[in-house]
Amino acid sequence: MGDTTTVADNSSTSTSTSTSISSQVSRLVEQAKELQDLSASLISRTSCEEDSLRQRANSLHSDIQSLLSSIRNSNLDSNHSHKLEEELFKARYILTEGDAGAFLPSKSHGRLLRMFLGPINVRANRKDVQLKVKEEYNTFRDRTAYLFLLFPLLLIVLRSWIWNGCLPALPVQLYQAWLLYLYTGLALRENILRVNGSDIRPWWIYHHYFAMAMALISLTWEIEREPDCAQKQKGVLLFLKWAIMQGIAMLLQNRYQRQRLYTRIALGKARRMDVVWGETAGVEGQLWLLCPILFILQGFEAYVGLLLLQTALVGVISEWQVVTCGILLIIMAVGNFANTVQTLVTKSRVKAKMKKSKSKQELDQGSVKHQ
Repeated sequence: MGDTTTVADNSSTSTSTSTSISSQVSRLVEQAKELQDLSASLISRTSCEEDSLRQRANSLHSDIQSLLSSIRNSNLDSNHSHKLEEELFKARYILTEGDAGAFLPSKSHGRLLRMFLGPINVRANRKDVQLKVKEEYNTFRDRTAYLFLLFPLLLIVLRSWIWNGCLPALPVQLYQAWLLYLYTGLALRENILRVNGSDIRPWWIYHHYFAMAMALISLTWEIEREPDCAQKQKGVLLFLKWAIMQGIAMLLQNRYQRQRLYTRIALGKARRMDVVWGETAGVEGQLWLLCPILFILQGFEAYVGLLLLQTALVGVISEWQVVTCGILLIIMAVGNFANTVQTLVTKSRVKAKMKKSKSKQELDQGSVKHQ
């Protein structure tokens, strides 16, 4: 009798526990459905609000550009016109550099991003996330600039001290593989920065495409040793010396030009997502220091390219990799030189325009005083 009562109690307890668990499961399922409905409603409402803000941002940006053109083509007083332009520049800066800039049209993702990442949107909607992307890019450049300098320097030192003036193939190919990683990483990061509003010149990205191709091709280039090792590795040695100079130039750019860029951003003359590459920023004293180094680098780069073509033509190393790398080096040297000159011309025009505007304002003020 007691056993029967115990069995009945156990059965009742088991049934009660099962019912409790079932009710909890049902409750959690209902909560999940409710949360899903609320989330879908929020996303739909947010999407509608984003579309509305996007239309307003595009319309406002278009109105600012249109009004700027009207002011420049009008017959307004120069001082008044200058003040109106300054106000519109401030409005455009607020629009593009604030959170509203996320609703403006972005630049194309580019083939490289689509090839490596697929159809993924890499544009950040929040400005702080975009700035973190830029800071990561600057950190990557700082870190790799030292390696760009130390890696070829170490190879040249070991060549003289340990390898008896003849570079083995493996260390050189490891360096070329690192160059492929470096230029691929820079190209990917710069494409992402362009999508997020950075004003990087297309040439610097194309330059990295050429450098990626050269590094990839050079990995298949057989490093000849004896006999006549010094003659056969002359092009490799010159390239390593050029890389040391390039590393020094990168360190100078990171050190001086970025400080100037931060100043320009604070003055509203540059956007927060802008970055320094090549010679895109710098005060007059820095240009006097950097430009000779850049021109020497470009000339040396072209010289190494011509030397590689010469070694292929005279039959010292008659491989297609030598010819291709020589042509790529010459293309990059010419492109870098053209962009450096273009930047200097642009800077001189801007300075001349500022001086002319300043002189005109002083004349206007003087005429007002005489009246």
